[in-house]
Amino acid sequence: MRELPGGTVTFLFTDIEGSTRLLHELGERYAEVLAEHRRVLRDAFGRHGGVEVDTQGDAFFVAFERASGAVAAAQDAQTALAAGPVRVRMGLHTGEPVVTGEGYVGVDVHRAARIMSAGHGGQVLLSETTRRLLDSSAGLRDLGEHRLKDLAAPQHLYQLGDGEFPPLRTLHRTNLPIQPTPLVGRERELEEAGALLRSCRLLTLTGAGGSGKTRLALQLAAEAVDEFPDGVYWVPLQALRDPALVERAIAASLDAEGDLLQHVGDKRLLVLLDNFEQVMEAAATVSALVVGTPNSRVLVTSREPLHLDPERRYPVEPLPEADAATLFAERAQAVDPTFKPTAAVTEICRRLDGLPLAIELAAARVALLDPDELLARLEQRLPLLTSRSRDAPARQQTLRAAIEWSYDLLDPSEQELFRRLAVFRGSFSLEAAETVCGGDLDTVESLVVKSLVRRWGSGRLGLLDTIREYALEHLDQSPEAQDVRQRHAEFFLLVAESANLNSGKLSAGGQRHDLAIAEQDNVRGALSWALSSRSIRLGIQLATAMESFWVTHDPHEGIRWFSALLEAPGQAAVPPDVRAHALRSWGSSADISGDHEAAGRLWEQSLALFDGLGDDQGRAVLLHRLGIIALRRGDLGRARELVEASQEIHERDDDWWGKTWGLAQTTGTLGSIARDTGDEPLARDLTGQSAAMARAAGIPWWEGGALAELAQLLLNAGQVDDAETRARESLVLAEQIRDRAGRVFGVGLLACVAAARGNARRAALLWGAIEDEDAGAPLGGWRRHRAACAERIVKAAGPEFDCGRTEGRELTLDDAVALALQ
Repeated sequence: MRELPGGTVTFLFTDIEGSTRLLHELGERYAEVLAEHRRVLRDAFGRHGGVEVDTQGDAFFVAFERASGAVAAAQDAQTALAAGPVRVRMGLHTGEPVVTGEGYVGVDVHRAARIMSAGHGGQVLLSETTRRLLDSSAGLRDLGEHRLKDLAAPQHLYQLGDGEFPPLRTLHRTNLPIQPTPLVGRERELEEAGALLRSCRLLTLTGAGGSGKTRLALQLAAEAVDEFPDGVYWVPLQALRDPALVERAIAASLDAEGDLLQHVGDKRLLVLLDNFEQVMEAAATVSALVVGTPNSRVLVTSREPLHLDPERRYPVEPLPEADAATLFAERAQAVDPTFKPTAAVTEICRRLDGLPLAIELAAARVALLDPDELLARLEQRLPLLTSRSRDAPARQQTLRAAIEWSYDLLDPSEQELFRRLAVFRGSFSLEAAETVCGGDLDTVESLVVKSLVRRWGSGRLGLLDTIREYALEHLDQSPEAQDVRQRHAEFFLLVAESANLNSGKLSAGGQRHDLAIAEQDNVRGALSWALSSRSIRLGIQLATAMESFWVTHDPHEGIRWFSALLEAPGQAAVPPDVRAHALRSWGSSADISGDHEAAGRLWEQSLALFDGLGDDQGRAVLLHRLGIIALRRGDLGRARELVEASQEIHERDDDWWGKTWGLAQTTGTLGSIARDTGDEPLARDLTGQSAAMARAAGIPWWEGGALAELAQLLLNAGQVDDAETRARESLVLAEQIRDRAGRVFGVGLLACVAAARGNARRAALLWGAIEDEDAGAPLGGWRRHRAACAERIVKAAGPEFDCGRTEGRELTLDDAVALALQ
């Protein structure tokens, strides 16, 4: 694609009128006709210097450096299409948009598209700004001022040529308020909610404060204006507190004198009731309007539904990432026309939960703060996000006011639960809300219905970060704050213990990594509180209960927590058994991170404590761990001695789960010793047994590691097909529990398989993605295996390999795993 023109640019949008009807009429010929239409347009655009920006279906978006070139291209295209079955509407508008890596950004793009949408097939419409750049011979017809469906101020429009067309598709018979800026994104919502509005009598848009309900509803009403010949009417309710005044407000907006229902009668009109949440007792008025006026429709915005029989609900979600970033950029450019989006914009929008109000308030700050500075200040969102706009409603001049509006409408029991729920980080279960916060089902449901608590697709609950910050202020100011945090930490200690991730205390049922993954944010919150409140024993127990989570997800994080807790004031009072398990768990994280010397020291300390306690099972685990350290040092005799001593203790264990898990470990390590002594057949046999025992005990991370070891041994033996099977099984397990080291090793093994089969490109892509994966956060286990993998991979070296390796370095680990499992 040619470089997009900058500076003053004229945009041309095109669209086929009645394309669906044309498809049915032409049948199989439609594809041929569509292709000819594209050829004609592209030929006309190219002759006059147009640059194609985007093409979607039967629509074009083209940019021109000169307005005269855009007009000439439109005229040529319409002349060429005149004799055919395709009727194309076109719109032109000139402005000075910002050019980014993603294309053009700015209101001028939206304006050009809206001008096109107002026209009819065969018609070319121009804005006033485009007309000013043309000479008097252009042959334009003045169509006067029109309100476009973007709800902006009236636009003066012109038509190219003097053809006769129906009235423009612009707003009429409506009091919808002028909007200072076009709606950004929301295409899916407009389509879905529009379909609901056509199929029901009463539609309520629900959502949190600042989620954009009103702006979406206004646009939805504007888009539907052609379907309501008797008018579309906006009824603002934000200033009302008395439900008895709602009927009067509706009548005033409709200029109705006397009885409202008689005035509406059988008229086809749409009534938009905006901000209904504080006059919920007036729901009966809405019901009477819906029942008593058969051809009317009612559209409502509210933070909770009206609970009426004919009501359909449509929840307004935050903006997706791309639309949120576009909104920020456009609002920022209104403040600073030279603003250029950076990577920080995406993170800002994520921190603001994609809430349009929050994004607009943040973007207004770019006059003083660049995106990186703004991002640094977003630790406290609410004080930062205020507006100096005098024409914004009071509840939208700060994000705090928008949330406070909802909070003030809650009853005391709802307010109590709302502030307590701030103790949760990320998401939480209904059980957690009930146990930690004393919430009952009805009150939790009420907060969900009122858009203060969200229900995720997984069934879990959560507060948007912006809303949580407000709730947290109320919690911190309440006398119950410490009690709530204590209950939160104790609850998640029980959850973590039930996940069975403490490798020294395996219970029946195997490990539940899914529990730890789901609750990891809450665990981090509980650990932070334990440190700050000097609840060191509870914190150590919680960190220890998460042992296998740290090992598989981020051993460096595990090291940080154990270091902070076991070196904190008050740690000396921790009982020996708690300390022994914690030192062992700390050593596990150190070992996986690659710091084997530190792991050995921690495990020696832990073993000494278990010896003093007379805890044979604790000793067995540590003897095995120290055997691994000896193996890594190359002391195979000492390694075998320690591992066999551990195995002997496990054999005497009466608990099947503990015994099976212990033997899975010792058998696997004996396999590694056999490998290093050159007996690879024995190594394959023992490693396979280890994987089977780990599977039986429900320990997926050990099973996955054993399968990866087995795959490597099978590659050594030239059994490529079997190696691929085991490597895939290993990678699937690692992906299920999000084991970072296991995922890297699995991808590396499948790269080796590809190299062994002569598939240089696949080998290169996979290898490029993971060869330096541990650069930022070292992975000790991968470091041990990388050299062996690299030796196999280089056999596929060549020009194709080098190219694929470079491409592979652009892949994320998630991308690499997906590619490897194809």
